[in-house]
Amino acid sequence: MNVIRLLFSSVFLAAATSLSALTIDFFDVNTSTESGPAQSYEGPGNGVYYYGSDSAGGFTSGGAQFVNYYNSDWGSWSGWAYSTTADSVTAGMANQYSAFPGALTTGTPYGIAYVSSYDGPTTITLPAGIDTPLSLTLTNTTYAYDSMLNGDSFAKKFGGVSGNDADWFLLTITGKDAFNATLGSVEFYLADFRFADNELDYIITDWTDVDLTGLGTGVHTLEFTLTSSDSGDYGMNTPSYFALGGVTAVPEPSAYAALVGAFTLVLALTRRRRS
Repeated sequence: MNVIRLLFSSVFLAAATSLSALTIDFFDVNTSTESGPAQSYEGPGNGVYYYGSDSAGGFTSGGAQFVNYYNSDWGSWSGWAYSTTADSVTAGMANQYSAFPGALTTGTPYGIAYVSSYDGPTTITLPAGIDTPLSLTLTNTTYAYDSMLNGDSFAKKFGGVSGNDADWFLLTITGKDAFNATLGSVEFYLADFRFADNELDYIITDWTDVDLTGLGTGVHTLEFTLTSSDSGDYGMNTPSYFALGGVTAVPEPSAYAALVGAFTLVLALTRRRRS
């Protein structure tokens, strides 16, 4: 019986480990430009990127589904892409795939979100059995950062000429259940110039952790929206991008309960047979 208990304990430990926190970090995406869908970036820092040109409708990482909308007529995209580029100097849309600080680890992939009002929602669908997001790591793209810092042909310089304009760039993360009902939301300012003291104004330039525990449990989908103080008749002028380094989540509590229950039952049966 000790052998049975030892064997089951080993299985229990392995299962419990698999039910621990899951990190979705893009390390498992296909970055090959030969056998895979990625393309080479020729700007400073080089690297590769994927933006959905294979019309797959998205990609998976860590079992999570990242939606992508690709328009073959225009060669345009929205939703999620991924990249290894590290160009922090080139301004403009040609550098839309670079996180401003570069990858979390040099040369490794990260996600790029382009949130468009003309396509469907920018979402991440969590893996089956994983319904409690804990945190995510994000930053600005070089494209959005430079536009807010200096302005461009479409968007204003944040703070304006005087530096006193109360500009802001806000990411809202909404948790939804399997029936698309909203469970809660978390707000994070990618830039904030609303302070009375201009020295406190900021644009996010580092990878930053955002707490998602306020979304609670039962989360099936994370939906991302961007808003900005710089908006006009045709929508937001600030480039509607951000970069994602990873998401951490844990299983639904019932999964732990079922596992503990099974372990307790086997122990009880083992003891009964011994008596």
